[in-house]
Amino acid sequence: MSQRPQALFALAAEHVPQVFPPEVLARLRESVDIDPGLVAHDLTSPGVREVLARTEILVTGWGCPRLDDAVLDAAPRLRAVLHSAGSVKSFVTPALRERKIAVSSAAAANALPVAEYTLAMILLAGKDVLAARERLRTTRTSAGWGLVPGIGNHGRRVGVVGASRIGRRVLELLRPFDLRPVLTDPYVDEREAAALGVPLLPLDELLRTSGIVTVHAPETPRTHRMIGRRELALMPDGAVLINTARGSLIDHDALVAELRTGRLTAILDVTDPEPLPADSPLYDLPGAFVTPHLAGSQGNELARLGLAVAQEAERLVTGAELAHAVDLADLDRVA
Repeated sequence: MSQRPQALFALAAEHVPQVFPPEVLARLRESVDIDPGLVAHDLTSPGVREVLARTEILVTGWGCPRLDDAVLDAAPRLRAVLHSAGSVKSFVTPALRERKIAVSSAAAANALPVAEYTLAMILLAGKDVLAARERLRTTRTSAGWGLVPGIGNHGRRVGVVGASRIGRRVLELLRPFDLRPVLTDPYVDEREAAALGVPLLPLDELLRTSGIVTVHAPETPRTHRMIGRRELALMPDGAVLINTARGSLIDHDALVAELRTGRLTAILDVTDPEPLPADSPLYDLPGAFVTPHLAGSQGNELARLGLAVAQEAERLVTGAELAHAVDLADLDRVA
């Protein structure tokens, strides 16, 4: 192999062995010259600046500092940023686009566990498993075997809010099941929805007609509290709201008010604020099932993110197009 391009880790140091375990790190190092012992959380320190001056590829992740003009001035040879996590919004700047530096993200790899979590919750919610468990824990009695009306996953409509990577993956995972998914997304037209195999509905109609609603829209000014008191009131009695996107997409005060009536159920992997304060009613309301932002990559799933970066590095050094390039012009409407 010809001389490998210089690369540098720029993320929180504790994440390197988690995201790049030995076998993944070895694959990455087949393509680039990178030192796992040098992890730059601060790109302005003298020791880092020396390596940064000859770095062509920056491998970023959670905890990456902002890549502003000062950093990029110190990295004149930089041609690509390969991000080992999802959103790049916290560290990218217009300077990257101005200098035509390619940016890639492992968001597609991170979409899979979120979609898997969502699928599991949809199926459990359709069978009323979470609420039944709560009732059983409270009453400590069981009616034994019996037919329960109103539950089940046969033909249940599932409303998917947002055709993001995760939203699209959820639609894929739902295909083998006897559910009826529908979609709302202002950036998707009827033709694209048909290609995804789902009807396209306005948000209000989706909320009115779906027994389960799962939120996968990006966090933008337009989506801030997009599901508030009015929208929640549209949902039918007994409906379930799932949020694995961002907590700010839902008005939590309005949601708590609905949950207190017992009319709706919510499954929340993200909240606003996050983490929730200790006195939040969401911890105690029987209709709220809250998990601590664990739908995304965890444990052995983290290696999938590192593998995505290693594969992008292989494409980069062989002259192939990046498979997961980020269009920095679209950051105002994507996650």
